[in-house]
Amino acid sequence: MDDLRTKLLSLLIPVSAVVIALIIGAVMLGALGANPLKGYAVMIGAAFGNVQGLANTAVKSIPLLLMGVGICIAFRASVINIGGEGQMVVGALLATMMALYGPNLPAVLFIPLVLIVGLVGGALWGAIPGALKAYFNVSEILSTIMLNIVAVQFMNFLLRGPLIDPGEIQRGTRIPQTARLPEATDLPILFDGLRVHAGFVVALVAAVGAWVLLWRTSLGFRLRSVGLNPNASRYAGISVKRNIIISLAFSGAMAGLAGAILVFGSESHRMVTDGSSTGFTGSAGFNGIVVALFAGLHPLWSIPSALLFGGMLVGANALQRALQVPSALVIALNGLIVVFVVGSEYFRHRLKHKKAHAGPAHKPNPKRTEGENG
Repeated sequence: MDDLRTKLLSLLIPVSAVVIALIIGAVMLGALGANPLKGYAVMIGAAFGNVQGLANTAVKSIPLLLMGVGICIAFRASVINIGGEGQMVVGALLATMMALYGPNLPAVLFIPLVLIVGLVGGALWGAIPGALKAYFNVSEILSTIMLNIVAVQFMNFLLRGPLIDPGEIQRGTRIPQTARLPEATDLPILFDGLRVHAGFVVALVAAVGAWVLLWRTSLGFRLRSVGLNPNASRYAGISVKRNIIISLAFSGAMAGLAGAILVFGSESHRMVTDGSSTGFTGSAGFNGIVVALFAGLHPLWSIPSALLFGGMLVGANALQRALQVPSALVIALNGLIVVFVVGSEYFRHRLKHKKAHAGPAHKPNPKRTEGENG
């Protein structure tokens, strides 16, 4: 009974955080003269109220889900991956170069090839801070953030130079984007008339695969052991350094796969940016952390979590159009949700810590009681 209550409280803590954030958002809407109830009704309707909205939500959730799954893998090994943005960019760049300069293959071979290249690119970019942490004790938080900046500048150099669409040079517009990628690399649309594509299926498979990896394989056991107690793992013969690198490589692989899907599942079918990582990733690298925390760092629970936050992003855009509120309010609302969900992890951790250290209830010894009373 106590275990059930603890699980329910652990689930309610992040949900309560979202509710509190939405209440504060309602106050902000009211201060701007907008009707909060109408605004939130618009948000829910746009994201989940019809088939088109559900399709848009599914598309928006793809990078969030893949990033969330990657974060779950890293956090289970007690490694914090803040480098999802850069890993998405590197994976997308390598996959794009494969599409532009690789062999002319049929779609059944070309699509898996570019997705695998994106996955490998993200894994390599994630393994770098893993090696720095494992062998030189460099904080992975610092190294992953710095590598985000390196990846963005690398992207800007390539998209404004070697990879830029020749048509942009001829027209003199020089928009940082590639030429239209081969049609054989376009991710197939799952349903006619809707935007949702095969990338959604890939993300679902990745989430299930991560669950199998973490809880049904010896490698997953070693990763979780290192996260729970590195000293005991080392004593048991588990290489802590190797598993730190592996965890960040797997996490980066999910980010790189997300970046590749953003390119080949896009409506323009080309890689384009505005000069910042957000211009390409839509901040999925950071929002994926919130998705993972809301899901309790569980890959399967990351699926509904990603759909929820993807729906919020879709609904926030509809809210802005319907109520004519400033775009800054939408950004602030998303920021509030992020802050409260991340903050709620402190209370969830305290709850788990309390449960772990709570011994069995003290029961008086009947014989001792009788003796004392007699």
